Amino acid sequence: MSGEPRIGDVFGAMLTDAYAVETGTGTRPLAGGRLPRPVIEIIERDDGLINGAPSAHYFAGPADWQPYDHRAVSRVRGATLDVGVGAGRIALLLQDRGIPVTGLDTSAGALAVCRRRGVRELVHGTVDAHVADGRRYDTFLLLGNNLGLLEGVERGRALLASLAAMARPGAQVIAQGTDPYGTRDPVHTGYHERNRRQGRLGGQLRLRLRYRELGTDWFDYLVCSAGELGTLVEGTPWRLVEVDDADAPYYLALLQLAG
Repeated sequence: MSGEPRIGDVFGAMLTDAYAVETGTGTRPLAGGRLPRPVIEIIERDDGLINGAPSAHYFAGPADWQPYDHRAVSRVRGATLDVGVGAGRIALLLQDRGIPVTGLDTSAGALAVCRRRGVRELVHGTVDAHVADGRRYDTFLLLGNNLGLLEGVERGRALLASLAAMARPGAQVIAQGTDPYGTRDPVHTGYHERNRRQGRLGGQLRLRLRYRELGTDWFDYLVCSAGELGTLVEGTPWRLVEVDDADAPYYLALLQLAG
């Protein structure tokens, strides 16, 4: 035994168990063989930091959302691609409002949970691969801190180019991010400095997810300031037109298709 996790669909396995706990259906993870065990998403950073977050927020209804989520969905218009749909909480609300929404995720397990919860239009794959499907959208959502899917400067610009290839004239991106630089915790400020010495953005995280015996490969996830985002967007088909930081350090960024 290596002690290393088996690479697999961590997110899908976690959401499947969390859905069973949430609904009381299916095979639930039990503690001691009797009591439902809390389903925790384990996030491992490449400097050894371990964080855990309860998975229940992926199933939260609108009454339990943060204010910025409500402001984000109020801006949605037209055909919408929910990138990183997760368990479908945003997509379900948009469906109820009669907005044509497609949920996209790389996790087959997450999409299966979405389907069981009633999300109708789903795509399994990456943003880049979805370009070939020929679909066009008016709004792209990167909510639930999914601005992080930009990963870094180079990958971020490539992802924005793929979104632009699927964009109708006047399309918008609504993304939620977190400014990482308000902390004084030396575990985080030291990590920011190490990143900068390596030529990376301070909040450019190197992570893997863990759940039970499963793990993901290591991947980058971008936590950046609005100013850094503005610089990253320069030279892409998009322009940063508004930053809503009423709930700082969390913010909404609104990008519009240039021209």
